[in-house]
Amino acid sequence: MTPDLFADSCAPWQEAVCEGAVVLRRYALAQDRSLLAAVDSVTAAAPFRHMLTPGGYRMSVAMTNCGPLGWVSDESGYRYDACDPVSGRPWPAMPTVFAELATAAATAAGFPDFMPDACLINRYEPGARLSLHQDRNERDFRQPIVSLSLGLPAVFLFGGLRRSEPARRIPLEHGDVVVWGGPARLRYHGVLALKEGAHPLLGRRRLNLTFRKAG
Repeated sequence: MTPDLFADSCAPWQEAVCEGAVVLRRYALAQDRSLLAAVDSVTAAAPFRHMLTPGGYRMSVAMTNCGPLGWVSDESGYRYDACDPVSGRPWPAMPTVFAELATAAATAAGFPDFMPDACLINRYEPGARLSLHQDRNERDFRQPIVSLSLGLPAVFLFGGLRRSEPARRIPLEHGDVVVWGGPARLRYHGVLALKEGAHPLLGRRRLNLTFRKAG
C-alpha cells in the first residue's frame, strides 16, 4: 500500500509486509515526547546494559526492560525473568502510555485483545545491529509482537520461517510501529548496523520498544 499523495504527510498509514505482518507508518509520532519521557523513567530505575549472549559475546545493542517480565540474556541462556539481575529488584512497571500504544497498534493490525506483559527497550548507537533471530521464549505464539521505532532511521530485516530464507529490508523511521503475528509470528527478523546520523530528539541514538505477551 502506498500513501495518498494528497493526504497529510504526517498522517499515519499502513503498509502490508506479508500475511500477518504490517508496518504502521508514523503511528506513534504524535506521542513521541510522552513515550520518550516514559523511557527516561524506566531507565532511571533499570539502566541500559549490554547483555551477554549464551556464547559469552557482548551484545552491541544496550537493553533494559519494563513490565511484569523482562527478557534476559547471559551465559546460561535466553529467558524471561520477573527481576532485574543487576539490581535484584522487579523490573519497573510498564508505563500506561506504553501499554495503551501496544494494545492499540495490535488492534489496528488485526490482533485485538493484545495485553503485553513485557517491554524490551533496545538502544542502538551507530554500528549496533541485531542478527536474524526468532522470538521463541514466549509461551503463547498466538499473541503478536509489537515493535516501536524512535530516533535514528534503521533497516529492519524480515525473513522467513527458516534462517536461510531471504530477508526483506524494511526502512523504519521515527514513530513507525511494526506488528507481526499469526502465520508471520515466528519469522526471522533483525536490524542492520545503524548508520551515523543525528535525530532532533535522540541525537545519535535509536530506541526500539518491543512489546510481547511473554507469560
